[in-house]
Amino acid sequence: MNGLTFPFKKNGSARDAPVCISWACAVWFKQYTHSCCFFFRAIFFAQKMFGETFKNFTIHFNANNPRVTFSSGDFMAGQISFDLSKETKLSSITLTLNGKAKVQWTTQGGGGGRRGRRRRQRRVHSARLEFFNFSQIVMQENNAVPNTTLQPGTHVYPFTCQIPQGNFPSSFHGVHGSIIYSMKVEIHRPWHLAKEFVTEFNFASHIDANQPHLLAPLAGSNTKTLCCLWCASGPISMTVCTERKGFVPGEMVKIICELSNGSSRTVTPHATLIQKQMFYTHNKCNRRLQMKNLASVDGQPVNPSSSEVYSDMMLPIPLNTTLTISNCPILELDYTVDVSLRIRGSTDLKVLFPIVLCNIPVYAPQPPPPYQ
Repeated sequence: MNGLTFPFKKNGSARDAPVCISWACAVWFKQYTHSCCFFFRAIFFAQKMFGETFKNFTIHFNANNPRVTFSSGDFMAGQISFDLSKETKLSSITLTLNGKAKVQWTTQGGGGGRRGRRRRQRRVHSARLEFFNFSQIVMQENNAVPNTTLQPGTHVYPFTCQIPQGNFPSSFHGVHGSIIYSMKVEIHRPWHLAKEFVTEFNFASHIDANQPHLLAPLAGSNTKTLCCLWCASGPISMTVCTERKGFVPGEMVKIICELSNGSSRTVTPHATLIQKQMFYTHNKCNRRLQMKNLASVDGQPVNPSSSEVYSDMMLPIPLNTTLTISNCPILELDYTVDVSLRIRGSTDLKVLFPIVLCNIPVYAPQPPPPYQ
């Protein structure tokens, strides 16, 4: 009879029962741990054998743009390739497309009780969203041939799938959150655990820089007066403008400054591209702000007692910069051009411009053909 038995003596006393039960529990625990160890060893051995059988697994995407990005509704085509070290039977190959966003950060707060001020309480804020998740079959066994047997060597399986339609945000990896789009490929073998391979792909929202509000120029001005005890200097003023609001990564932002320096100090114009990362929990009950400087440029110094000085600055936008994100409830990404006038011994004079990073550049209309 299979099972666990308690070895009580037929004429044993009652005080022998605890000893027998303890012995039986020890035997059961030994059998249980032995079974668990055998199970995990089997899993480890199967994974090791699978890893030795499958080598050089790659997922290649065919994209029509140099940045290898995809957008909503695009058809994704590519190849799944791997090398086999020996003859192997496969039952199916499936792929899964997934898009999700997640944020998480921690805060410190005072605890309760008499020593509440001394104790610090750690609180975790997090939120998750899933935009889409669907699977499709790349290769599957049929009734005529239950299992496909592959010979050693390189094997390539083409695939084609379509990204769902929707207003999804662009891919992004931030300090306290990320927006990730991935493809997972699962290879199934008879009497083996499925092997998973996951790779990320770049997703870009459709943001057209040719919209009227993005083509309009931006302008702003600011002024200040330096004071030292009872003496006041002449005014320092700055008028700044840019040619438009919408740009694409890799472009240069042309900044035109008109400066007047009525003080006795030399001032220097300076421009910085600032990325603002905003993370929210659901219903935006909690939030976390992270600022990052991406690029900067200095203009020509302006001498004291100068007026109507024009200075142009070209601020570069890094090519790998993420597009503006305004369509995700738990994560936002904004960009600001900070134009400042640096004054020695005083706070800077600032003018701020919000800009939008797009993936569709400004269309320059072609001139009409000459009249014949």
